[in-house]
Amino acid sequence: MKDLVIVTGASSGLGSATAKRLLHEGFSVVGIARRPVDPAATFGEHYTHVRADLSELEALPGLVRTILADHGPPFGLVNNAAVGLDGLLPTMHNSEIARVLNLDLLSPIVLTKYVSRQMLSHRRGRIVNVSSIVARTGFRGLSVYAAAKAGLEGFTRSLARDLGPRGITVNCVAAGFVDTEMTRGLNDADLVRIKNRSPLARFATLEEVAGAITYLLSADASGVTGTVVTVDAGTSA
Repeated sequence: MKDLVIVTGASSGLGSATAKRLLHEGFSVVGIARRPVDPAATFGEHYTHVRADLSELEALPGLVRTILADHGPPFGLVNNAAVGLDGLLPTMHNSEIARVLNLDLLSPIVLTKYVSRQMLSHRRGRIVNVSSIVARTGFRGLSVYAAAKAGLEGFTRSLARDLGPRGITVNCVAAGFVDTEMTRGLNDADLVRIKNRSPLARFATLEEVAGAITYLLSADASGVTGTVVTVDAGTSA
């Protein structure tokens, strides 16, 4: 039987790239996103798509129960779904602040709570949280997003200590700026400035970030936990 990995935000961007890479490596995948996809056309067999709004925290326990009933216990969880709202804090509406913190930090914590219970009972599992280099470097207009991602990295380190004795690893991948809907909102001057910081004179690719996530779910990473793997073409070096 193939090991099951749950991937959030799987309908596009990094989530989609990660799901495809995991399927190629022999996992089965349950992808969660608000938007629909055609599983057969987009991912092929061994992929199941679940439409859900992960910001609805009260619905997460039921969502996990449904996935378990339909697919059995998961081996891995990739917390990728996120939103980044560009705006200066003094002018951001409180609802926008809450939206970012809810989806980018609270939702992964609550989802991990319920998924990790199954991992604990089986004494095996892998959790990978997707962060951003912005958590460490900062970026104009992304203060709330950076706060959420920094919180996710702290959560990763502490949870690794909690779950490690039961054979569960918890790690983070900090992505640099890649070509996604989030970065397409940046202006050309910012994009050029970011690219010029890279020793490779380019952005990291979705496939490179997905590769790091896949590595942390592989047998080769069984001794890696509580760490943050950065994939950013060297822009934060």
